[in-house]
Amino acid sequence: MKMKRQVEEDNQDHSQLHLGPQPQNSYNFWVSAFLTARDIHLRNLILIGLPKDPQHPEMDVHSIQDFIKTFTQEDAIALVQTPAFLASAGLAAVAFYWLAFSGERKPVLNPNEWKEFPLVLKTQVSPNTAVYRFSLPSSKDVLGLPVGQHIQVSAEINGKDIMRSYTPTTLDQFDKGHFDLLIKTYEKGNISRHFSLLKIGDRIRVKGPKGAFIYNNKLTGHLGLIAGGTGISPMYQIIRSSIWDHSDATTINLIYANVNEEDILLRDELEHLHHNSAGRFNIFYVLNNPPPGWKGGVGFVTKEQVAHYMPSQDKDCKILMCGPPPMMSAMKKHLDELKYPAPRTVSKLSDQVFLF
Repeated sequence: MKMKRQVEEDNQDHSQLHLGPQPQNSYNFWVSAFLTARDIHLRNLILIGLPKDPQHPEMDVHSIQDFIKTFTQEDAIALVQTPAFLASAGLAAVAFYWLAFSGERKPVLNPNEWKEFPLVLKTQVSPNTAVYRFSLPSSKDVLGLPVGQHIQVSAEINGKDIMRSYTPTTLDQFDKGHFDLLIKTYEKGNISRHFSLLKIGDRIRVKGPKGAFIYNNKLTGHLGLIAGGTGISPMYQIIRSSIWDHSDATTINLIYANVNEEDILLRDELEHLHHNSAGRFNIFYVLNNPPPGWKGGVGFVTKEQVAHYMPSQDKDCKILMCGPPPMMSAMKKHLDELKYPAPRTVSKLSDQVFLF
């Protein structure tokens, strides 16, 4: 009677899959029924690697994650507890674990939730500027920040929550387990001074992504970048993404202004990108206080320099700017005199002149 009751219970479990009468001793049936009930079909394996939209094959392709996207961890636990799966464990168990859980991890950032990350490294890159590296929960995690967007940082200072926006210099496709912020310390800067006082292990609160600009390799044919000081951060992120993408044909010209030569941030990294760009990326430095023998620009960025190094406004191009407010005001005037469209108060991705 006990064995008969167990068979009835097993049949009841089968009936919940709504698959009709089934053979009683088929291991293949157990797995097939389980997957079919969850709309996971092995025939879809042939799609992996093929374009999702044949008209636009460059956009996206079917992936192993798409194949098992409806397969949850709870499903996996239920499956491995079935008698058939236990009986056919081993290779099948390893294969299923790989299919279900070897995909990319979920991005860490949340636009609606503050998250805390610890400082793990501080690297001084100029007398008043440092790169601050913050650790993500896992060495395989990515921040989840589209190229060109930024994060919001919050800190309690003198009893008040102060927020500022920063663009990490790291990229999800290259940098796992951490993100880097390039920050200049100002004597009267609330957040920047807060960063300068952080010790290893101290945490910051972060939310994002934020921002209207998202770069992709089809956005425009020519990019003209004008940056001052730490305004190089979003530019560096965009340049790096473009140059290491061999399907990207965008030409990029950068005017980068600073006070002293030692203030040129990420110089080695920028010049490495220039030398590996096959002519797609060029830099023109401008210094207020140049050293003897300096071959770049001297003083402030001039209208003539903008006209020479930026793409013509009648081309398929975008001008991106980021830097100190006085410099940005001067650049707006130069661009206006050169007949570029005026940037909006809040820039949009569609604008020809975008101010970060």
